Amino acid sequence: MSYVESVLNSVVEKNPGEPEFHQAVKEVLESLSPVFERHAKYEEQRILERITEPERVIMFRVPWVDDKGGIRVNKGYRIEFNSAIGPYKGGLRFHPSVNLGVLKFLGFEQLFKNSLTTLPMGGGKGGSDFDPKGKSNNEVMHFCQSFMTELYRHIGPVTDVPAGDIGVGGREIGYLFGQYKRLKNEFTGVLTGKALAWGGSLIRPEATGYGSVYFAQEMLAAQGQSFEGKTCLVSGSGNVSQYTVEKLLHLGAKPVSLSDSNGTIYDPDGITGEKLQWVLELKNIRRGRISEYQAKFPGSIFIAGQRPWAIPCDCAFPSATQNEINGADASELVKNGCKLISEGANMPSDPDAVNIFLDNKILYGPGKAANAGGVATSGLEMSQNAQFLSWSSEEVDAKLKNIMKSIHRNSYNTAAEYGCPGNYVVGANIAGFLKVANAMIDQGIV
Repeated sequence: MSYVESVLNSVVEKNPGEPEFHQAVKEVLESLSPVFERHAKYEEQRILERITEPERVIMFRVPWVDDKGGIRVNKGYRIEFNSAIGPYKGGLRFHPSVNLGVLKFLGFEQLFKNSLTTLPMGGGKGGSDFDPKGKSNNEVMHFCQSFMTELYRHIGPVTDVPAGDIGVGGREIGYLFGQYKRLKNEFTGVLTGKALAWGGSLIRPEATGYGSVYFAQEMLAAQGQSFEGKTCLVSGSGNVSQYTVEKLLHLGAKPVSLSDSNGTIYDPDGITGEKLQWVLELKNIRRGRISEYQAKFPGSIFIAGQRPWAIPCDCAFPSATQNEINGADASELVKNGCKLISEGANMPSDPDAVNIFLDNKILYGPGKAANAGGVATSGLEMSQNAQFLSWSSEEVDAKLKNIMKSIHRNSYNTAAEYGCPGNYVVGANIAGFLKVANAMIDQGIV
C-alpha cells in the first residue's frame, strides 16, 4: 500500500460520517503521488498525517431569542486547520447543511487555496447550522451577537480572521464585528468583508465572481481564445454568481442562467446589465426568489427544481454550493458543447464529474484555484487594515487580476513540471501543497 493510500484510509477511519471531508482529502492527496515519488522528505516528515488533521477544532452552543421571545439553540464551529504560512483565514457559513464534516472539507480546501494566492494566510473555516432565511434583522442580530460572544476569544487580526460565506453577507459581518468590538474594546481588522465606511475594501463583494472569470480568461488565453460571444451558464444567484455575470458581460460573453434552491432561470436573450441590476435588488434587498425573473422579463424560462447544466453553452460557472454537478450533469455539459468550467463555489463538481471533465480535455479550473479571488481580496483588505489605508477600486481590481494570473501561471507550470500538462487540478494541488509542506518542515514538529 502506498503512502497516499494508507493516509487516505486513516483519514476515513478517524473521521467517520464526514463524506465531504473524505472527498476533499482524496481529491488532493491522489494528485500528490508524483511529489512523493520525487521527494522522500515529505513522507519522512509525515506531512500528510499532519496536514489532514486540523490544528484546532472549536465547537460551541449558540443560544438566542427570537422575535416571539422563544429561546433557540444552534451549533457554532470554527475549524482552525493550518497556520504554517499565516493566520487562519476562511469564511463563516450560516446554513442548515453546516456540520463538522462540511467545515473540515472547506477548511482543508481553504488551506491550499490561500497558499496559491501568494499571500501569507493559513486555512480555516467556521459557521453554524443557523438559517438566516426567513429571519428578521433583529433575529439575525441576536444570533450573530451570541455567536461572536463565544467566537471572539478564539480569533484576532494576527490569529484567525474570518470572512463571509453562504448565509453571511454584509449584514451578518456588521453584527459580528460590532459584537467583537464591544467585547474586546478595540477596532481591528478581525473580520473581512466589512462595509467601506468601517474598514472594508473596494471590490471585495465582487472578488470571488470576478476572480473566477479572470481565471477562466487566463485558461482561454493559454489556448489563444477569449470570452467574446461565448454563451455562459452560471448557477446560484448570490454574491459570487451576480458578479460572475457582471464580469462576463464586461468581457463580451453572454451569460444566460442563474438559479436558487427553487430552480433555474434561463434567458436565451442573455442576462444584460439592466437585468442583472434587477437581480441584485431582488436578491440583496427584497431577498426574493429567482423565479420572479420570468414574470419580469418575458422570453425567459423558469425550470423548477433544476440546475442549469442541461442548457447548451460554451462555458459553465458553478457558483452555488458543493457537489452541484454530478457525473450525469457533466456528461450533459460535454454533450452540449461546453469547453470550459471555472468553479466559483467550493468543490461544486463531484469526483465523477471531475473525471469526465478531465477525460474530455475540458478546460477545468478547480475551486481552490478559480475561486481564490475572494480570499485573495480578503487578504488585501487585511493589508489595508494593518496600514490604516484604503485603496481605490482600480488598485484592488488590478491586484486581484494579477493574483489570479499568478495562480493560473503557477498551476499551469506546476502541472507541466509534474508530467500532467493542462491538468489544473494536479497543478493547483501540488503548487498549494508544496508551499505549506515546506513551511511545516521549516517550523518543526508543531
